[in-house]
Order: sequence, then C-alpha cells, then structure tokens
Amino acid sequence: MAKIGRYSGYIKPAIFSVDLAVLILFGSQFNFDFEMSLLFYGYLAISWILLSTYLEFYEVYRYTKLIKIISLTIAQAVLFTFIVFSFFGFFYRYSRDTDQIFSYLGQSFLVIFLIKIALHFFLKTYRKDLGGNFRRTVIVGESAGSLQLKSFFDEKPEYGYQCKKVFNISSNTTIETINKFVLDNKIDEIYCSMADLTNEQLNQIISFADNNLKVIKFLPDNKDIYSRKLNYEYYGFLRVISLRKIPLDSLVNKFLKRAFDVLLSLIVIVFVLSWLTPLLAICIKMESRGSVFFKQKRNGLDYEEFYCYKYRSMKPNPEADLHQVHKNDRRVTRIGKLLRKTSMDELPQFFNVIKGEMSVVGPRPHMVSHTHNFAENVDKFMVRHFIKPGITGLAQVSGYRGEVETGQDIINRVKYDIFYLENWSLLLDMKIIFQTLSNAVKGDKKAY
Repeated sequence: MAKIGRYSGYIKPAIFSVDLAVLILFGSQFNFDFEMSLLFYGYLAISWILLSTYLEFYEVYRYTKLIKIISLTIAQAVLFTFIVFSFFGFFYRYSRDTDQIFSYLGQSFLVIFLIKIALHFFLKTYRKDLGGNFRRTVIVGESAGSLQLKSFFDEKPEYGYQCKKVFNISSNTTIETINKFVLDNKIDEIYCSMADLTNEQLNQIISFADNNLKVIKFLPDNKDIYSRKLNYEYYGFLRVISLRKIPLDSLVNKFLKRAFDVLLSLIVIVFVLSWLTPLLAICIKMESRGSVFFKQKRNGLDYEEFYCYKYRSMKPNPEADLHQVHKNDRRVTRIGKLLRKTSMDELPQFFNVIKGEMSVVGPRPHMVSHTHNFAENVDKFMVRHFIKPGITGLAQVSGYRGEVETGQDIINRVKYDIFYLENWSLLLDMKIIFQTLSNAVKGDKKAY
C-alpha cells in the first residue's frame, strides 16, 4: 500500500492562529490589569471559536468565491461586535469609550480581512503561475456535466486542479483500468458522472476509493447514491457531491478534539502513570526479563506507521509482531493477564496521544502485518485511516475488541469505525471513554 497524503492541512490552523493573535495584539490597547487581561483574552478566544464554528468562517476552499469570503467576514464582524460590546457592557457599564472599542474592532477586522484576501489571491496566483498546491484528478464518464467540469479545470488553473484524463466507460475501458491509472499516476480525486455509470460500477469505484484513501466526488443525477450521507459543494455554478463529510476535517472540531486529548493525557500521565509505572515496572521485571515497555509498529492517520507503546504483558518472543494474543496464550505473564484484563497495558499510549500520533478515542490501530492483510481483503478497511487511531474506540466498547476470531469480527469493527468517523462529536468521545472505564472495572470477556 502506497503512502497517501492529505493536502493543505496546515493553512486553516495557521490562519486561525494568526486571527486570534491579531485580536489579542490589538486588544492590548485597553491596558487591562493582568487578571482582566486573562479574562478578556479568554473571552475573545472562546467567543471567536464558537462564532467561527456557527458561521463556518474558516470553511473556505479553493473553489470558494471572493463574494462568499467577503460576506463571511462581514457577518463575523457584525456578530463579534455585539459580543465584544457585551463584555464591556457587563464589566464596565458606560465607563469605556465606545470609539476606542469601535477602533479596536475596525483595526482587527481590517487586518483579518486583508490577510484573508491576500491569502486567497496568493494561493490562486501560486496555483496558476507556479503550478503549486494542486490536486490531480480524473473524470469517469463523458456526460455533459463531465465535459463542463473538464472545461472548468482546464480554464481555471487558479483553482489548482489538474485533470489527467477523462474516461469513457466502454468495453475497452474497465473499472480495473481506471483504478490502475489512478494508482500509477498518484491521482488525488476521482469525479464520477452518475449518468454514465451503473450502480454496480459506482459501488466498485467507491470501494476502490475507500480502500486506497482516494477522495471521490460525483456529478449527480437520480442514482441511488443519494441514499448515502452526502456533502454538496459548488465549483462555479456546477454542483458536485462528496461521498462523506468527516466532522474532524473541521478546524474547530479538530482543535476541540486535540485540546481534549492533550488535557486528558496530561491528567493521566501526571496523576496516574507517574506513580503507577514504577510499581508495574517492579512487577513486570520480577516475573520475566525484558523491558517494562513494549513498542510495536502500527498504522495510523493516512496509513503512516508509528510505534505504539504498551506495558509489556508477554514474555519476549519472536511472534509478538505476527500473531495476536489468543485465549489462554502461554506467552502472557501473570501480571500481563491482569494488565490485559483491566486494559492497563494500553495506558502508555497516552504518550502517543501527546506526540500527536494517536487520539484518546478513535479506530484501534492494528499491527502492520495484519493491517496489510485487512487492507487487501476487507472492504472499506482503509477508511478508518482518515482519522487518528485511538486508545479506545466505538468498536471496542461495542463488543469487538481484542482478537479477530472470524471475518465477521473485522467487518463489524470497520462498520463501527466508519460510523464513528462520520458521526464524531465530543459527547460521543466522552460516552466511549465512560463505557471503556466501565468495561475495565466489570471485565470484558474478550480481554485476554
């Protein structure tokens, strides 16, 4: 399986950080004392995050029109003005000069708007004149919509799409031929004309895209693909459909999940692992020789490999990276049985979370040898790599943790992982964490 990347992932976080910095920098003109400064800046940050989420202020893409950016900025400015005045009205009544507040807001939004516009035109120029920040595409089908989309890509290089080929489905052009071309030419996005493809062909392409981490979008008609959870976008005046919208692609959601992960991980590391690790180290060392920690290569976000940490629960053996632990496995030590039964062996993965390789909740990562096998034989298995793996996950608290005993086990696990990916919320993460703690106390029949 080839390495597959995600694109433009740093632009939104960078702009978000710059905007907050602008608001804080210009806010220094109010000369608050230290405590009031912390309160004011915290209020600004939280309000900005919530308002930006509500208005989708940062949901700006390469095909977004300039008028949309302007209207978003105006809406953000108007509502944020009320928010800022609410702060001064609550704490200062009428003792603050309104001209100074308006001056602060005007300066801040002028700079934010200029940065947003400058970035918009810079990226367009960068794509058009230098050929950077582009995505390779193919179009499957030669309907009127396909040809219109091809013209859009060719005539508007500033959007950063390079159409490598338009396929006419015929006896000489099979789905397998298209799939091979996509892999050989490192295509990023596949656009399908639903009018030219049968449902069977559409499902074949969807499975291929999911299993190879390719973005797939559709030029719509009345096919039954509409029964799926779809996301509508507009390229100019042409409507295009994405197969799914992943909540964690949102900057704010990504920030909230990362903040939650880091906060919880620091609490566990400082207040639990700091004293638990020395005690477990003594127990592990007394029973068998070897290191206290066990690390194993796993596949994470975008199929990248990383070392996953655990407390060692088995005697050192050459099969540790090849075979999962099974019931009554002789490789497991006595202390290891307790660790695995209570899931305490997974606790060092909070260090993986701090490093950014994992999340507290997400699809469980498999050892590399198993992942390659599942990727080739289990439909949509690769979809779970669109987000970071987790210490625990929805599949694990739903009865599909531990050893994969049958083919149906991994199929059901993938179904739960995809549901989680498409329906993520912070509340769902908390629910899964509480269920994990409950299962650890009660004991899970598959924890061995």
